[in-house]
Amino acid sequence: MKFLLSILLPLMLGLIPAPVDYKPAKGSSSVDRVVVRKPSRVLKKATAELPDFSRNEAYRLRIGRRRVVIEAYTPEGVFRARKSLEQLQALGNVPRGIILDYPRFRHRGLMIDESRSFKGMDFLKKQMDAMALLKFNILHLHLDDSAGWRIESEAYPLLTEKTAWRIGQLYWDWEKNGYPFVDKDHPQAYGGCYSPAEMRELVAYAAERHITIIPEIEMPGHSMEVTTAYPEVACQREDGTRFKGAWDVCPGSEATFQLFETVLSEVMDIFPSEYIHIGGDEASMYSWTKCVNCRRRMEEEGFTDIRQLQGYLVRRIEAFVRSRGRQIIGWDEILETGVPQTAVIQSWRGVSGGKKANAAGHKVVMSPNSHVYFDYYQDLIRKEPPACGELTSLRHVYSYEPVAPGMDESLVLGLQANLWCEYIPTCEHAEYMLWPRAFAIAETGWSPAGSKDPDGFRKRALAMQDVLRAAGYNTFDLRTETNLARSGYRTFEDYAAAGLEDPAGIPTEE
Repeated sequence: MKFLLSILLPLMLGLIPAPVDYKPAKGSSSVDRVVVRKPSRVLKKATAELPDFSRNEAYRLRIGRRRVVIEAYTPEGVFRARKSLEQLQALGNVPRGIILDYPRFRHRGLMIDESRSFKGMDFLKKQMDAMALLKFNILHLHLDDSAGWRIESEAYPLLTEKTAWRIGQLYWDWEKNGYPFVDKDHPQAYGGCYSPAEMRELVAYAAERHITIIPEIEMPGHSMEVTTAYPEVACQREDGTRFKGAWDVCPGSEATFQLFETVLSEVMDIFPSEYIHIGGDEASMYSWTKCVNCRRRMEEEGFTDIRQLQGYLVRRIEAFVRSRGRQIIGWDEILETGVPQTAVIQSWRGVSGGKKANAAGHKVVMSPNSHVYFDYYQDLIRKEPPACGELTSLRHVYSYEPVAPGMDESLVLGLQANLWCEYIPTCEHAEYMLWPRAFAIAETGWSPAGSKDPDGFRKRALAMQDVLRAAGYNTFDLRTETNLARSGYRTFEDYAAAGLEDPAGIPTEE
């Protein structure tokens, strides 16, 4: 019973993510005064064995009838405590008691795809406000892809001048029409880009909320916009012509490395993050097989397999990024062709890439498409706007555990949800897909392992959804969620096999 109460009491408090420990007292607080103090002996003892990242965010919140006392080691810990207090006030009740809290993982992130649909400063700031409330600490920005380059480069201005605007707000319309890029003053132009000054402003805004922005500059695939703007980084045929607009850049051309190293230098001057994401997924390698420069590179390096060119490019870029005092993150494909031990692997094709990387001693970020891809449906297809993949409801996201059996948890940096935007053309739609499913990422990333209570979490998510909706966020409404989505099953067949009835029913909330 004591163990059960130790789990249920933090959940009963109403916070997302649920805190490590809550000792209740009778009554509620008017919060007339908030006092910040250095860590007490109690906090020091409770956090003595924690890793540094967890102690830095740890706090103890003593809520009295009128006064609230915050204890923390750092300003970040104070900030986390204030956000817990802000949540309780927004929920309409600040119960008296003592909260002890600290995070499980150091990486608790969301990725937003800016290439497929450009959203702008106001949108990103608004999402970071919600992220801060929920104790997220990583915003991963996918700043370039075939559908558009989103950050201005002084050295390579054509990246945005030629590819930041296109015809077709919806990615698939742009694709069906033959991938047309246009100038920004074209009457049908859709898109946009950020100036370095705007990105610095965004970095500062994030820092005030103790959020780190990790920029992603995708390579070598997903690079039609790069080879369109600068054909010299595209592969070259025997007759000297280029694969202009090719999916992949050319790893055989020094122009490719000059461009990416220059752009990465500009990016690292803007973003102070320890990690720089370089993509590395879904390279087609088609043009490499027909390229004179790629063949020459293979001969020089003694390569026998075309895939070795990807490993060559990733290792050169990794060495360059490391020479600037940073580390790379790449999607799990980069593991297949050899990467240095310092490279962080982000597992997206299920969990297998993360498990393999973990076994090889790499740090990993877990973001498997089986659970945390937010471009997937969150309820039945018949009632939702067009989306990408299988049913990935709030309950299904909440069921995910980042540390699979046999994995070394010390090498698991954390987890991240990814919002790809081929099907998501507007800011309103993006919010609808993010919230409230991101609540589950916040809790899994912060709260202790083994403390999950799906039914209790859903009740807290309903209340927090209402807080966001009152603040102007266009969230999915959990009150309209079908029984199938509420169950956590992904298909009618699984639902029926469990002996459940009426999978398409829409329950009425009490």
